[in-house]
Amino acid sequence: TFDDGPIPGPTDFVLEQLDRYNAKATFFCIGDNVKKNPELFQKLKDFGHRIGNHTFHHLNGWYQDTETYIDNVTQAETVISSDLFRPPYGKIKKQQANILLNKYKIVMWDVLSYDFNKEISPEKCYFNVVKNSRPGSIVVFHDSLKAFKNLEYALPKNLEFFKEEGYEFKTI
Repeated sequence: TFDDGPIPGPTDFVLEQLDRYNAKATFFCIGDNVKKNPELFQKLKDFGHRIGNHTFHHLNGWYQDTETYIDNVTQAETVISSDLFRPPYGKIKKQQANILLNKYKIVMWDVLSYDFNKEISPEKCYFNVVKNSRPGSIVVFHDSLKAFKNLEYALPKNLEFFKEEGYEFKTI
């Protein structure tokens, strides 16, 4: 899975890599990024990837009152049509989740690549995914400028490694 896009450059790179390895993914998109990059968002769908809502402004649910948070998710619905939702930072209050579960499947992850962390090397990002993934894992990468240095190195190597191990890459 990929969070935070679509962003020109990083998202284009991800699409190229996924196509190269015949891999499908689920992209949890920020509504504001979709609004700014509608052609790139359409390209995600045209390539057969699945889309999920990731709020309009990448809000941390722990720091938002429920009404503000739900309003931001609803605002994202104006540009993202999906029954999948991932809370930014994985942070969501029980009341927020209970409301969203009426409309969405909330999708978390079991492997965080840490590609966004500038304190880890691209190699460590790669090995983190290899070490912690197992059949059925939901891995999170980020198609963002902040994560690009690690993503650019780790994503193709991870795709190659897991393809050689016989894994398939599917949407949620």
